[in-house]
Amino acid sequence: MTGPDSAVGTYTRPMSDRGLTPGLTHLDPLGRARMVDVTPKDPTHRRAIARGRVHMQPETTSLVARGAISKGDVLAVARVAGIQAAKRAPDLIPLCHPLLVGSVLVNFRIEDSYIEVEAQVETVDRTGVEMEALTACSIAALTIYDMCKSADRSMVIGEIALWEKTGGRSGTYRRPAGPDDGDLLS
Repeated sequence: MTGPDSAVGTYTRPMSDRGLTPGLTHLDPLGRARMVDVTPKDPTHRRAIARGRVHMQPETTSLVARGAISKGDVLAVARVAGIQAAKRAPDLIPLCHPLLVGSVLVNFRIEDSYIEVEAQVETVDRTGVEMEALTACSIAALTIYDMCKSADRSMVIGEIALWEKTGGRSGTYRRPAGPDDGDLLS
């Protein structure tokens, strides 16, 4: 099907006329992408925590723990990469608002077969920092992969998720811990 009401392209009829879910905040009445207007909101303290894992061979986690990866200090480089990434989230995610990032903490936990990454981002602003925390976590994990790929090409990055967010109109969210989550970086 082609034309103005096809599944691909520019829409000329409101979303409600096409049976799409109303209330999607990043779409205008015609279904086109838009940034949400946050200017009427009051700035509040906001925090988000994202976590993820880089699964690898036990020999690789041992090399990281001993500082024996040939490219250098894996976790130090990944920490800086995560901090940088949090500040660049709006450059990577088209509808993500630029905001003043107040603080970024990136921490790691080394287990036998994975390294867990946790990124915490805080601000006082009109919109949340979930995307900044998720971006920091993702880029830190990718940096671990890059630093360790000469030792282990079988690594898998996964379980990247928002674990907590506070502040703003929607209040506090905490992801329930699953059976494999243990005491994630607590």
